[in-house]
Amino acid sequence: MEVQVIDSHTGGEPTRVIVGGVDIPKGNSMAEMREDFEQNFRDIRNGVSREPRGSDVMVGAMLVPPYDPTCCTGVIFFTTVGTLGMCGHGSIGVVETLRHLGRIKPGTHKIETPVGIIEAKLEENGTVWITNVASFSLGEFCVETDGYGTICGDVVWGGNWFFLVGKNAFAPEVKFENRMDLLRFTSDVKNALKISEVRGTDGGEVDHIEVFGPGIVPGAHSKNYVLCPGMDYDRSPCGTGTSAKMAALYTKGELKPGDHWVQESITGSTFTGFVTIEGDKIIPHISGRAHVTSQSTLIFDAADSFRWGIS
Repeated sequence: MEVQVIDSHTGGEPTRVIVGGVDIPKGNSMAEMREDFEQNFRDIRNGVSREPRGSDVMVGAMLVPPYDPTCCTGVIFFTTVGTLGMCGHGSIGVVETLRHLGRIKPGTHKIETPVGIIEAKLEENGTVWITNVASFSLGEFCVETDGYGTICGDVVWGGNWFFLVGKNAFAPEVKFENRMDLLRFTSDVKNALKISEVRGTDGGEVDHIEVFGPGIVPGAHSKNYVLCPGMDYDRSPCGTGTSAKMAALYTKGELKPGDHWVQESITGSTFTGFVTIEGDKIIPHISGRAHVTSQSTLIFDAADSFRWGIS
C-alpha cells in the first residue's frame, strides 16, 4: 500500500496532508466522515502520524470532497491519538498545500471541517488568514492537581476544547528551556480535568491545556505553551488556542472587536488575530504562514511489523 502526502510546517508545527492512496471515509456530512475515519481508518491514521514515520507532535489532515459546493475542499484533521474538530495551524498548512498543488490561487476560499465551514484568505506573499468557527467561553473552573495544588482557568471552545490556565496559577515560566517542566504541569492539569469531569458543552474532553507568560518577540502580547492531545506541545502559537484566548479576552472585556492580538509560541513564532462579532457569536480571525517541506509517498510494507505505527 502506498499513500501520497505533503508535509509542511506552520510556525514550526508540522502538518502532514494525505492527498492520495486512501479511500474516502463514508458519511452524509463531514462530521459523519470524521466518525467513520475515527472508527475505520485507525491503521492509516496511526501509520501516517505515529513513529517510525511520524511523532507525537505530528498533525495529519486528509483532503476529502466537500459536501458544501462553495468549498474548495473538505478536511479531516487527526493526531496520533484521534481526530480533531478543527486545527488552526493545520488549516494554514492545508491552504499552503493546496497552493503548492496548484488547486488554489491567492484569494478567499472556503474549507469544510467537521465542526463547520471556515474561510481562508491566501495573500500574494503566502500569509493565510483563517476565519474560524464561532468561539465561546464557559467561564472559570478550578481543579485539584496532584503536584501543583488548586489550578483555576477558563474552559473555552476555539474549534477544540481548551483550558486556559489563569494568571495566578503556579506554573513553570513559559520559556523554551522549561518545556519538559511545562509538559509535566499541563499533563497534571489535563488529568485533573478528566478526574473532575470538567467537559465541554458537547461532552467533549477538554484535551488542550494552554499556559501563558509575557511575550518576548517585539509586538507580542503574550507567549504560550499548549499541550496537545498527543501529549506533546504545539510548536506554533496554536490557531484554535489563539482563537480560544481571544474569545476569553473579549468575554472579559479585555479585547475589543478588530483590535489585533499577537500570540507568540514557545518556539518564538507568532500568529496575529482579532475577533469580530456577528449577533451573539464571537468569530476569531488568525493569520500565519506555512511552508511545504516535502512531497512523498509513504510505503506500507505488509512484512513490516511497524507499518501501522508504534503504539
